[in-house]
Amino acid sequence: MSWVTVIWSMTAAACLTLALMNFFIWFRQRDAWANLVFSLMAVSIATLAGYELALMRATTTAEFGFVLRWAHVPTWAIILSLVLFVRLYLNAGRWWLLWAICGVRTASLIINFSAGENLNYWHITELQHVSFFEEPVAVAQGVLNQWMLVGQISLVLLLFFVVDATVTVWRRGDRRRALVVGGSVLFFIICATGEATLVLWHFLHWPIIVSVPALGTVLAMSYELSRDAQRAAHLDRDLHESEQRMTLATEAVNLGVWFRDFARNEIWGSQQWRTLLGFSAAERLDFDVFLQRMHPDDRDGFRHTLELAAANGGRYEREYRVLLPDGQLRWIASHGRIEFNEAGKPARVRGVSLDITHRKLADLELHRQREELTHLSRVTMLGELSGSLAHELSQPLGAILRNAEAAELFLQHPSPDLDELRAIVADIRKDDERAGAVIQRMRSMLKRREVELTWFDLNLLVAESISLVRSAGELRKVRVSFISEQALPLVLGDRVQLQQVLLNLLLNAMDAVHDAAPERRQVSARVRLTEMHVEIAVADRGHGIPADKFSRVFEPFFTTKTNGLGLGLPISRSIVEAHGGRLRAENNVEGGAVFSFTVPVRADASDHSNR
Repeated sequence: MSWVTVIWSMTAAACLTLALMNFFIWFRQRDAWANLVFSLMAVSIATLAGYELALMRATTTAEFGFVLRWAHVPTWAIILSLVLFVRLYLNAGRWWLLWAICGVRTASLIINFSAGENLNYWHITELQHVSFFEEPVAVAQGVLNQWMLVGQISLVLLLFFVVDATVTVWRRGDRRRALVVGGSVLFFIICATGEATLVLWHFLHWPIIVSVPALGTVLAMSYELSRDAQRAAHLDRDLHESEQRMTLATEAVNLGVWFRDFARNEIWGSQQWRTLLGFSAAERLDFDVFLQRMHPDDRDGFRHTLELAAANGGRYEREYRVLLPDGQLRWIASHGRIEFNEAGKPARVRGVSLDITHRKLADLELHRQREELTHLSRVTMLGELSGSLAHELSQPLGAILRNAEAAELFLQHPSPDLDELRAIVADIRKDDERAGAVIQRMRSMLKRREVELTWFDLNLLVAESISLVRSAGELRKVRVSFISEQALPLVLGDRVQLQQVLLNLLLNAMDAVHDAAPERRQVSARVRLTEMHVEIAVADRGHGIPADKFSRVFEPFFTTKTNGLGLGLPISRSIVEAHGGRLRAENNVEGGAVFSFTVPVRADASDHSNR
């Protein structure tokens, strides 16, 4: 899900909704010119939000410059409508400043289309992509246009105009309106101008954002206009129309909007949000009712998320499940912000919710298929080890048979030596445990199971894996060696899956030296501790990886073996990456290839280190 698209779309939708509402107010009351000007300003902000989104999605410098040039048109409309709104609604502000702002800003718009690529850049040299809300967006680099100073002068004049109007309204005694309207406009001017200046002069490395802070000013103005509209006789009908438009806007992006008041312990939710969570339109909601609808296993996690958000700036993101009244399970992605009062205590929470059930079900199905494929690969690999496993079992079983025959001979004596019999029984028990351990390892590898994270010693895992393939190496006349550092920290992971990766690399290495000269039929495993990882490397002295096939080594179904499936290495890579590590391949300078993978050492690994 693209939060940039959601936020900018919601900004545009909210502005258009408020614009329509105020346009209808003006349509019914033709003397309400402030509502008309406000509507024009909101439409301009919505248009600017579209241009900002297009700028962030630009792929070439020409496209970026073209969009930025035309973005100055809604910017010009915003500034002119803003100064007109302040003059009409607050009935304050000097006329000469108003006309000066309009003249200078219009001049900057003319310069925007006549000098350089646009008012901001004389020439854009390149585009860079930076991470913004966890996704890449375009940021321009180039030569700044010196005529940009004209536009900045208009903003300085606008700042003086709004300050003068706010002070006038404050002195008249209407301090609430001065704070709400004048303060919000000043906040927008300072934030938008400051942010744009810092971005253009490369102090901030992210996109120019004007529409989002402008939305705060729009909301503040809309609040004041709504208070005035409350005195009108047709308030109920207009509010109902506004709610319907907001519902359409949220439904367009399949979002449910909700609001929680901590003081009243009440939750308001849009109709789309109530539908997502299975609440009726008339049902009174509070936090406890909301939690009861949530899956029991997700309630504590959601509370913890809100606690962390309250302690770390207020923003939160969370996925949770809800149990609908008809028994249906639904996945919800929630994103919001906690607002604080003057004492720094949580006062309100505003958020949006999205139904992600289909995506979650697809992820679960993909996970199930991946587990089945991993299990199939494990079974296929054990088929390759069948000869080695048979050899591993034949030794303890043969020793058990010989010891049993010896015990039978001892028991035929009239006075058998009991000490010898005890020693024979002890040998039988030891060989039985050895055979049982081989069978247990084979069962663990064959068993279809969920991922089990445990602390274990990689040295022991490598030694055990080599013991499984050593007999196969003897049959193929391949010498397998093991080099390890001592006192490695324990690692956290799925022991069986990581052993599957190691066995696959060992078998591949033995296949690689199958046709080599006898002295080069060598495979070595090495375990060493790096700064943040434990690394396991398997090297062979075979023919190496051809240059034309190197990039395809980890592709699914690509194999150089006659009877290979081409699944071992892709599955091994997915297992290693799921553990937070990395699997890589390289050719050895002395011939052959080296496949190595890493397993991160956790922060608390020192508490589980080898002693």
